[in-house]
Amino acid sequence: MSRLKLRVAPGAKQSGWKGALPDGRMKVAIAAPPVEGRANEALVRFVAQALGVKASAVRLAHGAGGRDKVVEVDLAEDELARRLERATRGEAE
Repeated sequence: MSRLKLRVAPGAKQSGWKGALPDGRMKVAIAAPPVEGRANEALVRFVAQALGVKASAVRLAHGAGGRDKVVEVDLAEDELARRLERATRGEAE
């Protein structure tokens, strides 16, 4: 299991990767509004789809109520890095 640190912007027009912050966190926009956990659910689905894993393989580990979140992914660290690189290539602003 690996951890992915994210900075999330809910309520975006479209979900997508928005690059990386200097501290290594990935920025991600989520189309769902931050109401009743909808953005968190959409984030889990987005990350799972982007990394090519089932939604059950992605869990919100920290930050349910804020923009800074940590998700756990059922992948080895090197495999997560490889899939994340492939998923974010060309999508960052």
